[in-house]
Amino acid sequence: MHVARRRARVAMPMRLSAIVATTAALLLSACGSSMSRGDMQNAARVNTQLGINYAQQGHFSVALDKLERALDQDDSLPETHAAIAYVYQNLGESKKAERHFREALDLSPGDPALKNNFGVFLCSVGRYEEAELLLLAAAKDPTYPTPEAAWTNAGTCIKAHNLDKAEIYLREALKIAPQYREALAQMASISFRKTDYLRARAFLQRYDLQSNATAELLFIAARTERELGDLETARRYERRLKSEFPESVEAASFEVSP
Repeated sequence: MHVARRRARVAMPMRLSAIVATTAALLLSACGSSMSRGDMQNAARVNTQLGINYAQQGHFSVALDKLERALDQDDSLPETHAAIAYVYQNLGESKKAERHFREALDLSPGDPALKNNFGVFLCSVGRYEEAELLLLAAAKDPTYPTPEAAWTNAGTCIKAHNLDKAEIYLREALKIAPQYREALAQMASISFRKTDYLRARAFLQRYDLQSNATAELLFIAARTERELGDLETARRYERRLKSEFPESVEAASFEVSP
């Protein structure tokens, strides 16, 4: 039975400095024509932060308005281009997203978080080789605080094309963070596809399906337990899949046994 490929996570925090609320209020109330270059740049930072806040809440149209205003005020801030690229990515405007990702990378070529984000984007549009290079660059950067995320994104990106290489990347992630849930989920999926059911079970147990399951992982867990002969546990996972994800492709792929 085919299992749908999980997409690389796009949850990627933007690393910006906090902005004092009183400063923001003063800047945003100032008349644009009387603002110095420094004031314009500060105003751009304020609007960028506002745009990021709206984007994180899923209010992409409002976020876009704030970020476009920030670019009008100062188009030299890499964080503004990165933020608007993320918004365009979520709005499905891939060409605009790529243009702003490249602008951000031109302005800040050494930023590993930006490389990770751009790599995830490129993977989402099927440019796997370019994505892999960027994700590995982020993962190997000693200044990146969460290299396990980049290793996991690299493994997730190429999983459909090269299971063995994907496994190498995911093991690198687990060396750094042994309980990193996304890496554990991907390793369970790879083990299942390789019909290594005991290892798939072990990764699922480390992931802890009781606290945070997905439709794909419940499907894998149910099929794994059937292959290992534990029908009672398999039926329990199947019932959970039907109950918690009734509209999923995985739930529709089989009938729950009594």
